[in-house]
Amino acid sequence: MGRHLPFFFGWRTAMVAEKEDSEDESLAIDRPTLHTERLVLRRPNEADIPALVALADNRHVAEMLARMPHPYGGAEARAFLAMAGASRAGAVYALTLAGGGTFIGCAGLNATDRGLELGYWIGEPHWKQGYATEAAHALVDLGFHATGVNVLHASCRVINPASRRVIHKCGFQYAGQGMMNSLVAGQVPIERYRLDRKTWASLRNWALS
Repeated sequence: MGRHLPFFFGWRTAMVAEKEDSEDESLAIDRPTLHTERLVLRRPNEADIPALVALADNRHVAEMLARMPHPYGGAEARAFLAMAGASRAGAVYALTLAGGGTFIGCAGLNATDRGLELGYWIGEPHWKQGYATEAAHALVDLGFHATGVNVLHASCRVINPASRRVIHKCGFQYAGQGMMNSLVAGQVPIERYRLDRKTWASLRNWALS
């Protein structure tokens, strides 16, 4: 996978990285473990590989993303882990359920030429439970707390209403359309969104629904 990694990843997700990752030091994040009501967001590791492969090897996930290949096996999972560990800018997280530690997907903030972009994907067995929104809120807070950026970005395929709802719940505002080159789906239209620091500050008491 190498440079063919999604940054994300996923379906209930949304983000697309259309450019190579930036190494802008102003976008560096220490990547602390994050705890939400039902999730623990932590650094991915080799113990995640079996669950990562089981959930990511799903065309329904890959076709919503830019750089996730299909099929997806152990080699792709190991390349993803190498990328996640090597990148200095942004932050990549494994999403796990609090308590049992079950791996359910990935999320993060990807450094692009536009700045930090929110991305996430949830494995199909865990869809429609609000996990993407919960993780996205935590990452938006991290992005604004840990860096000096004034804007965060997100995007989703126009045919992905689940991602659109997550993005709206985080307060992002529509910023136009563009195109994404997906490894699985080819050239597809996307919607772009942005969230500025002032709007985020007014929404910090997230109401999850």
